Amino acid sequence: MRPDLDPEQLDRYSRHIIMDDVGPEGQAALLDSSVLVVGAGGLGSPVLQYLAAAGIGRLGVVDDDVVERSNLQRQVIHRDDDIGRPKVDSAREFVTGLNPDVTVDTHEVRLSKENVRDLVTDYDIVVDASDNFETRFLVNDACTLAGIPFSHGAIFRFEGQVTTFTGDGEGPCYRCLFPEAPPAGTVPDCATAGVLGVLPGTIGCIQATEVVKLAMDYGEPLDGRLLAYDAAEMTVDEVPVAPNPDCPVCGDDPAIGSIDEATYEGRCSLPAE
Repeated sequence: MRPDLDPEQLDRYSRHIIMDDVGPEGQAALLDSSVLVVGAGGLGSPVLQYLAAAGIGRLGVVDDDVVERSNLQRQVIHRDDDIGRPKVDSAREFVTGLNPDVTVDTHEVRLSKENVRDLVTDYDIVVDASDNFETRFLVNDACTLAGIPFSHGAIFRFEGQVTTFTGDGEGPCYRCLFPEAPPAGTVPDCATAGVLGVLPGTIGCIQATEVVKLAMDYGEPLDGRLLAYDAAEMTVDEVPVAPNPDCPVCGDDPAIGSIDEATYEGRCSLPAE
């Protein structure tokens, strides 16, 4: 038994510890891990909730938004009394109330070219729980270039998708799927199209599961596989994702060698020829 698990921790994590595939060593790995969650909204809420409950030792939360009443239909870590508060503050309060073992770093900023490298490289694993293409491409490029694993999730009406990129230099990255963002206005956001309130819970829980597996180095992550979930039809399809040799970030002759070489507005485009 790991000697520095105190009696309260042995009790709190007992259902992990009694599992042969987790045990005290697996729980110790979780407590020693650090995870950056980009976005404290629909996807970030279940991710933060379950990573905190699992005992991830340090959680970073990036979000520059405040809680609005319309968030409460799906962003389950925020409460009615939090309306008007920064999401990072209510997220920290929720996490520390759930599990005092967890250290919470709050970053009340919008992810940008100027801060993304310092943020992602300070953590072992990153979760992309964002709701816009600019942030998704920033997370991908920064993590891929630094070799940091990250989980990607996205939701739309009744549909969600989730995958994991391990950053090992052998699997694909997000730009292998989407070299550039779609034209502005062609993909409506949740405020325009709506989203089923329980959907981000499903996708976010899968993302949290992937993080726990990565932290314990257990099981098979969704590297090279994208799960497409349809809540209306209650179906899950697995789509293979192969590395793209022409990928601008991880391909054979990458066009993007640093964050400074790409544009993260509009089409999130490649360097000009």
